[in-house]
Amino acid sequence: MLVALSIRDIVIIDKLDIAFESGLSALTGETGAGKSILLDSLSLALGGRGDAALVRRGADRGQVTAVFDVGRDHPARTLLTEHGFETDGDLILRRVQSADGRTRAFVNDQPASVQLLSRLGASLVEIHGQHDDRALVDPAAHRDLLDTFGGLEGAVAATGAAWSVWRQVQADLDQARAALETSASERDYLAHSLEELDALDPAAGEEAHLAERRKIMMQAEKLSEELKEAGESVGGNGSPVPLLSAALRRLERRAADLPELLDPVVAALTAALNALEDSRTTVDRALEEASFDPRDLESAEERLFALRAAARKHQVGVDDLPGVRQRMRAALAGIETGGERVAELEAASGKARDAYAAAAAKLSAGRARAGQALDRAVMAELAPLKLERARFETRIETDAGQDGPHGRDRVQFWVQTNPGTHPGPLLRVASGGELSRFLLALKVALADKGSAPTLVFDEIDTAVGGAVSDAIGVRLQRLADRVQVLTVTHAPQVAARADRHLLIRKDGGARSSDEVVTRVDPLDPTRRREEIARMLAGATVTDEARAAAGKLLAGAE
Repeated sequence: MLVALSIRDIVIIDKLDIAFESGLSALTGETGAGKSILLDSLSLALGGRGDAALVRRGADRGQVTAVFDVGRDHPARTLLTEHGFETDGDLILRRVQSADGRTRAFVNDQPASVQLLSRLGASLVEIHGQHDDRALVDPAAHRDLLDTFGGLEGAVAATGAAWSVWRQVQADLDQARAALETSASERDYLAHSLEELDALDPAAGEEAHLAERRKIMMQAEKLSEELKEAGESVGGNGSPVPLLSAALRRLERRAADLPELLDPVVAALTAALNALEDSRTTVDRALEEASFDPRDLESAEERLFALRAAARKHQVGVDDLPGVRQRMRAALAGIETGGERVAELEAASGKARDAYAAAAAKLSAGRARAGQALDRAVMAELAPLKLERARFETRIETDAGQDGPHGRDRVQFWVQTNPGTHPGPLLRVASGGELSRFLLALKVALADKGSAPTLVFDEIDTAVGGAVSDAIGVRLQRLADRVQVLTVTHAPQVAARADRHLLIRKDGGARSSDEVVTRVDPLDPTRRREEIARMLAGATVTDEARAAAGKLLAGAE
């Protein structure tokens, strides 16, 4: 519930702190005292539309803070948790309105978007008045209200789940049909291209290998002559090997005479001969590798050019051709199995459609029963509100063409104000006073069915007489047994039934003698009787009015 409202520099409110309690609280005061400003301030804190005109004259900004005490499982806490906010303790909603038109929102002293603040506000407070375009008069919300009243949340969830399954299967079916149609139209192209790639049989890394081989073969002739010259130098007629070998043998025979002198020379010559032999072997191997058949060069070039032409055709790199080949093979295979897949999905879509239809039909039946029960509950409230000749009707139009996650039903609340008149949608048919009473009767019927923890009624007793005002007060009392109720009223019969009475009044401000500000005073029993007497008598409060106020208070108790 709302436990505190703090307002700073809003219109004619300079500083105002109000504590609220459970039950029914009445807010009264003379016209122009600031009741509307109070509700506008609360609406601002709940995420309502900002307006620079709300800022008090001479101030740079105004600010409204609303503090709520709600259960741990309240949807507002769940919403805040989803957005990463801390939710321990009270929920504190704060809105700052600047004189330049900009606004800022805070939740638990953390910056928040106005959209989040609005969603939180809608779950915490409902404000109802003659001209409010709220859920009770908004046809778009009537279906949800009926579902909540009838306890149909499970049936709605089952219908939504069946709808999701059906739509997903249908989407898969549409995709499979499109893929099959596309694949079938490309069958010949795929088959021909795959035949070409199978004949080419590309391998990863083949392009680099062929390019290197081609490079070697193109330079092989020149390299071959130079390698032959090198081979002749180390192993042919011009080789120093025979001379070195003969010198080595002669030195080896004399080495025993002068080993200290000759052994190093023998070792060096031996190393030189071994190096020359290694050089000859290496040159011979290079000559062997450089030797080629001109037809090999032609074949390598043809292969390389064929691979690159195929890559250009399929707009990929040469190394990606094996993957293209595999995908084409899979696509052709898919054509063969695509028809089977489409048939399977058509059967699954039919089953999913039937399951959705069954769930939607069950939901429609539940809504029909809930609609009848809601009509009886609202009608039972109308007679005491002097609407005994009026009728309330929950109209449900079921159409398979309206298939959706919430079923097939369009729900609207209709009323007939008098016999012989044409019934019509609630907001169109009912006059201002009638609409207020219809809304109250409807709210009483829906009070324990998902209501916000705080309900605010703004002068819903306008343009009605004493007996009707008392009936309104009785119903507000009944609502207050389940939720917190705040009512702005001019009816003494309503104010007398409140658990707590707050007087809204104008007062001279502290800043200048001409300044007028709004104050809110909790009334003790004596001042409360005096205020109700004023509401009965007008400007001049008589003893008779005080006596009548006392009777109203005693009767309410």
